[in-house]
Amino acid sequence: MTRNVFGITGWKNSGKTTLTEKLVAELVSRGWNVSTVKHAHHDFDIDKPGADSFRHRQAGATEVAIVSGKRWALMHELRGEEEPTLDSILSRLAPCDLVLVEGYKRETHRKIETRRLDAKDRTPLSASDPNIVAVATDFGAGGDPLPVFDLDDVKSIADFIEHATGLVA
Repeated sequence: MTRNVFGITGWKNSGKTTLTEKLVAELVSRGWNVSTVKHAHHDFDIDKPGADSFRHRQAGATEVAIVSGKRWALMHELRGEEEPTLDSILSRLAPCDLVLVEGYKRETHRKIETRRLDAKDRTPLSASDPNIVAVATDFGAGGDPLPVFDLDDVKSIADFIEHATGLVA
């Protein structure tokens, strides 16, 4: 399945989530239908102990769908299975104009690298990843061969993504 996929990657505390959130709002305001995929490296849970769906999973259900008049969610317990690939997750998403992927440093889709002075690590990822096509930073990135944006210049970053993905010519 071919999709317009563009990533936001960087070290811990480099501003990935904030930039992703602002880009979604900006791109949606421009009329695009945007979905996101977020990679979590830690043991996360979107369910609460005691909730019916949590109890279903605790009882051993592999998948639990929660459905209401406003939203639905599908949780899948891996129960020893390998983590699904990004392509596998993308194939499960409904059609949209653009999927913004947060994280997934090692995947081969085009990405913008976030860099913040307060990040855990400031070693440029772009030096070893040819799929990083731009940098967004809150400090100088002089001499970088890639396009460099201010981390807060969401409009220019959104323009870049629109062009890079072919959403606009």
